[in-house]
Amino acid sequence: MRDPVEIVPATRADVEAVHRIEEESFPAPWRREFFAAELLADRRFCLVAKRDGVVIGYVFAMWLLDEMHVNKIAVTASERRQGLADELMARCFAFATENDITSISLEVRKSNHGAQAFYRHLGFVAEHIRRNYYPDGEAAVVMVRRL
Repeated sequence: MRDPVEIVPATRADVEAVHRIEEESFPAPWRREFFAAELLADRRFCLVAKRDGVVIGYVFAMWLLDEMHVNKIAVTASERRQGLADELMARCFAFATENDITSISLEVRKSNHGAQAFYRHLGFVAEHIRRNYYPDGEAAVVMVRRL
């Protein structure tokens, strides 16, 4: 039996582990400094999921007025497909509801059909395409969930 997962606010001490997951998860990962800066910025919602004190997933989001944007979400490879990303997003939805946020948006690579299916499962709808969004020139699908 595995130990339970704890979801807590991200801290500076988590940045190194978050960045390791970021590098294993994305072809154009954020730099470590971006995560550290997010922790200090206003109107940020940054959580990490931990098992036995080890970071196994994260979500970094921001909000302004009644809109929230998920900048980053990832789960380490060995913990994927076990509902952890669902739980991280559920925390975003709860925060949004508690703070009168009416929509949540995010971008996903046009080629990442698995991620798009995951977000559709959560109630997101593809609204438009951002051409050349990623550093390698790939387009992003902008997905939105109205609350």
